[in-house]
Amino acid sequence: MIVSAATSPAHPPVVNAMSVDVEDYFQVSTFDDTVPRSTWDARESRVCRNTERLLDIFDQFKVRSTFFVLGWVAERHPALVRTIAQRGHEVASHGYAHRLIYDQTPEAFREDVRRAKAVVEDAGGCAVGGYRAPSFSITVRSQWALDILIEEGHSYDASVFPIWHDRYGIPSAPRTPFCLERRAGTLLEVPASTVRVGPLNLPVGGGGYFRMLPYWWTRWGIAHFNKVERQAAVFYLHPWEIDPAQPRLPVGWPGRFRHYRHLAETEGRLRRLLNDFAFGTIEALLRSRAGAIPTGQLVPVALPLSEGRVS
Repeated sequence: MIVSAATSPAHPPVVNAMSVDVEDYFQVSTFDDTVPRSTWDARESRVCRNTERLLDIFDQFKVRSTFFVLGWVAERHPALVRTIAQRGHEVASHGYAHRLIYDQTPEAFREDVRRAKAVVEDAGGCAVGGYRAPSFSITVRSQWALDILIEEGHSYDASVFPIWHDRYGIPSAPRTPFCLERRAGTLLEVPASTVRVGPLNLPVGGGGYFRMLPYWWTRWGIAHFNKVERQAAVFYLHPWEIDPAQPRLPVGWPGRFRHYRHLAETEGRLRRLLNDFAFGTIEALLRSRAGAIPTGQLVPVALPLSEGRVS
């Protein structure tokens, strides 16, 4: 085990946030052009077995996680959502149909959010306060979505990624949880974790970066976040990322690289990560942060009006 802020005797333990975006392998944005939503019901579903595998791993390491469940999945597999809640994890929303927010109208987005929240709450038998957009698609041009999230009863959002990326990213956004002041009220924002290197924010919080980059990068980044910045990191992954046997779908080489690279190594890396660091839910992180830091450090701020996108 590394000696990070999570294990250093000189400081109280840093408990990072673990999160899972519960979606099936064919619902990833990479396949939007090749896998029509009208065919989803006809495809082999692997989301239950993969999510249950993650639940077993988390039990082994005594970790509680936030599960952002796609409404489409919750509607077809309500027992899975109940199991997540009954095993002590936080249940949150990943929207209903996994559509990028900036490709929707505000009216369509509101319907998607409202439908997902109702379905996930009904399946899990619990209130849903958290939301994460498909592919972190709250960007400068879709900031209007934040007001809708507030109006539809969400207390926090985890959709802003402060990096440059071709599909998402607001690199000038704050890198740690902050409170947004919007027309509709206030909303806690929980960004995916990055490390500042020179003028750039570099991702260390999971997903494809966890699979494609060497494990030492994630380990160093979270340790830096904990020990140097004295902050809890927010980590994320998907159930399909521990499933190397999933069917291969037709997609161009960039999509193949992003989706399939190192799938066979992800579970082993995840086990190392859970051994090296402490993790809990996003809800628990926000509770502990609100009670442990001065109110002035969690004041409403405006989301920066700059967006990073590369072709």
